[in-house]
Amino acid sequence: MAADIHPTAIVEQGAELHPSVRVGPFSIVEAGAVVGAGCVIESNVRIFAPVRMGQHNRVCHGAVLGCEPQDLTFTPERSRPLVIGDHNHFKEGVNISRGVKTEEGTRIGHHNYFMNTFHAGHDCVIGDHNLLGATTVLAGHVTVGNRVFISGLVAIHQFCHVGDHAMIAGCSKVVKDVPPYSTADGNPARIVGLNSVGLRRAGFSAERRHAIKQVYKTLYHSGLNVTQALERLAQEPLTPEQAAVRHFFLASERGITAHR
Repeated sequence: MAADIHPTAIVEQGAELHPSVRVGPFSIVEAGAVVGAGCVIESNVRIFAPVRMGQHNRVCHGAVLGCEPQDLTFTPERSRPLVIGDHNHFKEGVNISRGVKTEEGTRIGHHNYFMNTFHAGHDCVIGDHNLLGATTVLAGHVTVGNRVFISGLVAIHQFCHVGDHAMIAGCSKVVKDVPPYSTADGNPARIVGLNSVGLRRAGFSAERRHAIKQVYKTLYHSGLNVTQALERLAQEPLTPEQAAVRHFFLASERGITAHR
């Protein structure tokens, strides 16, 4: 059984489409692209050759996946893949670049929701169950964890990391790493507290949320510098979430977003 391809669509010879894939009007799937079972590619979509797409993804009108990176050093022989997992939803006008600087390329996990005109640059890594807002832009090499909520019109600087369960408010300018479980807001962004609503929705008990709040009190409000605060935390028994926060601070190369 062949894929359901609209007569006006162009699917180049050498593209690999599962028989259950649907391709809408005026869409283009280049030779070399791989599209898994149950995917729906709507109208005027372009899927470039480096795309490796899993199952049950929906790609809405005008989205562009796997395009050349907006990088002045790019040459075709340096092209790296855009690898997409399962159950992702790409709304109208989403634009995501292929990789160029890392062997793994640009990587997207599972169950992510990309709102209209979202852009991710080359070599970004996006985890699972994230909601990424309209007209938000990620520069190259940005890493987004799991269950992150990024509002609309957010700009995130290259090489920044956003931790699990973080929330970034609309119109924020993010130039440093945003630690897990926190909320960032402003231009430049500052930490304004926990992502309490997101944590409650994710099933975090009051006790777990309180423990996270306590570790941030040590890091931001104890009068210690970050090195001293991390040393103090190393001497204390930590919950899994507290340990994750400490590890995020230790692993940061770009620096951590300051508290308001």
